[in-house]
Amino acid sequence: MNGILVAGVGNIFLGDDGFGVEVASRLSTHPGSPLPEGIKVRDFGIRGMHLAYELLDGYDGLILVDAVQRGGEPGEVYLIEPDLDDLPASEAPAMDAHSMSPDTVFALLKALGGTVKHLYVVGCEPADLGERMGLSPAVAAAVDGAVLLVRDLALQLHARREDPIIA
Repeated sequence: MNGILVAGVGNIFLGDDGFGVEVASRLSTHPGSPLPEGIKVRDFGIRGMHLAYELLDGYDGLILVDAVQRGGEPGEVYLIEPDLDDLPASEAPAMDAHSMSPDTVFALLKALGGTVKHLYVVGCEPADLGERMGLSPAVAAAVDGAVLLVRDLALQLHARREDPIIA
């Protein structure tokens, strides 16, 4: 297995949809101690198909960071634990290589026979998904907290991976 993958996804040209990309960027340049070897942070942007194929290389954990509409207040951060086994089986998920939702990425991964041992989504309720660059004030204010959440979660998953007793 290849360790832990933190994947920022989203379209920076659609306002708050760029949340995951911004979190991945800040996590990569976080002033704290560097993440240990075995934790990879990548900005996948709108390349959901590339993410699905990357996951076929085998990862112990995935933390997907994205804008997520769940009906909360703009800027609210969610920690979601989806289960690949609960996704409906799909022989050929509908795909657009430049516009794949997390559900579509997971369905493609499952259809290709891939799996991830530990799967988390850190999402943020968007305020504006219109055609523009830059995050809304509410979502921009949530980025630093999300960076800390993702970092802590990645370190916990990494420790679990390193210690077979708690894996």
